[in-house]
Amino acid sequence: MSSDYTTSERIHDIITALPYIKRYTGKIVVVKYGGNAMINEELKHQVMLDLVLLWTIGVKVVLVHGGGPEISDMMAKLGKEPEFVDGLRVTDKETVDIVQMVLAGKVNKTLVNYLEEKGAKAIGLSGMDGRLIEAQVKDEKLGYVGEITKINPQPIIDLLEKGYIPVISTLGCDREGNAYNINGDTAAAKIAGALKAERFLLMTDIAGVLKDKDDPSTLIPEISKEEAEKYYADGTISGGMIPKVQCCFDAIDDGVKSVVIMNGTIPHSILIELLTNEGAGTMFNGGAK
Repeated sequence: MSSDYTTSERIHDIITALPYIKRYTGKIVVVKYGGNAMINEELKHQVMLDLVLLWTIGVKVVLVHGGGPEISDMMAKLGKEPEFVDGLRVTDKETVDIVQMVLAGKVNKTLVNYLEEKGAKAIGLSGMDGRLIEAQVKDEKLGYVGEITKINPQPIIDLLEKGYIPVISTLGCDREGNAYNINGDTAAAKIAGALKAERFLLMTDIAGVLKDKDDPSTLIPEISKEEAEKYYADGTISGGMIPKVQCCFDAIDDGVKSVVIMNGTIPHSILIELLTNEGAGTMFNGGAK
């Protein structure tokens, strides 16, 4: 009897998910994955499993990843001390070589391998491939930290049309061939905008935007631009959350239909957000509610 009940529950869950499956099948969903949300290996496998499930039901998944902790680890192994200014990694020539080695190499290929192991077709790219991310110097004092000047989405579109999950590391380059370290959230938002994605999920290690940063129960489920201005003014949105929120609104301005900041450390949060009516973070919209 218990077994029958479990089976019935599973069938009910599948039927409940059908409207959401119909909404996203054939549509582009861009997922930004990185930072502290990538540290736990078990969770990393669960995220890859979510992406493979979406790919299997026909969602055009684009995975954009960072890898800050891994870069810092490699720098430490090489005896180089990380330095940050306003949350951005100061990147001299030696550091940008390390960033390229870690992001486009180890992290990118590991994620591609995980997706392939779980049954998907995936290909890794960096923003330097096909000049996907063109950039210029953001600030001389930061060195090879890039400001995006152009997104060339055609390499991603080509892979999606061939049935692959593009896995993109956030490096950029200029016309002279210089490599740049690009902020992962900014790159993912710009890529989502260039693709006119149906949904952009920015995965982090907190629940979303909180009224009280120490209390997950104070999650703000939806924010308009007008409301965001109030939250900036009263300090609800502060520190590192400010550029994340700005990226979300930039993506909407560029044509993304729906944007969510969500907790990537919760098991299967992607499926909760996309295939249920619960949601798993803070959703952003362009105007007042």
